[in-house]
Amino acid sequence: MKKIIRFIPLILFVLLGALLYRGLFLNPQAMPSAMIGKPLPEFALPRLKDDQQVLGRDDLKGEIVLLNVWATWCIQCKYEHPYLLDITADPRITLYGLNFTDERSAALRWLKQYKDPYVFSIFDEQGALGLDIGVFGAPETFVIDHTGIIRKRFAGPINDKVWQKEFLPLIDTIEMEIAQGAS
Repeated sequence: MKKIIRFIPLILFVLLGALLYRGLFLNPQAMPSAMIGKPLPEFALPRLKDDQQVLGRDDLKGEIVLLNVWATWCIQCKYEHPYLLDITADPRITLYGLNFTDERSAALRWLKQYKDPYVFSIFDEQGALGLDIGVFGAPETFVIDHTGIIRKRFAGPINDKVWQKEFLPLIDTIEMEIAQGAS
């Protein structure tokens, strides 16, 4: 029995090493979301640029909505920002921001300095809405369809390759669903 007890630390070390090694090959963008296929939750949070205006789920309207989670403390958000400006040129897309656990003054300076791609940004200072939709950090982008259902969660910055591979096929699918529903 004493021989077996001596090997317990070695066995635990090997198991932990195997677990960590496996983690190296996981895709962080592939983190599952419990909200896929469910409606965006109800919320009441202020607009970033006007703390007197309270926004809710019904304010996020459009045929196809992207809800982009961003913050001034997020390094990858700065990388992603110019591409978000390009996305807004596509009339099929309505882009809203969710300013996540940030300071209002810093966020307003950011939008003034780098330009504001959003129809508006929701100010989620405490991260309440972010937690409700399963945000792990910024940037994250959610695709919400014409019925208010969350169809996709993407963790990480958007760039041209990501846009082409991860978003455009879904947007085309939603557009076909809209067209079929109208006929």
